[in-house]
Amino acid sequence: MPLKTLADTLAARESVHVNCSHPMCCRSTKLNIQALIDRLGPGHGSMHEDLVGLFVCSHCKAAGRDHRAVFFTCIPDYEGVNAKRNHDWKPTFERR
Repeated sequence: MPLKTLADTLAARESVHVNCSHPMCCRSTKLNIQALIDRLGPGHGSMHEDLVGLFVCSHCKAAGRDHRAVFFTCIPDYEGVNAKRNHDWKPTFERR
């Protein structure tokens, strides 16, 4: 059982980017989590070890560079987190 699934990632509104680790490339692209769910299923893991074997850099492959592993960056839904945290907070405009 994966620690975190694609459905969990989608529900948390997180963004996941796949990054090429080749020093001549270093390209990055945002993954479409819903498309991954449609292809792999909602129970598929969304952690590095679950996804790393599924992706290669097409630019490096086209350029004939040696294969390097990709890595992932997960970006939380900061707007949603801040909205929940500041939900009850109201600024006051008082002079000191």
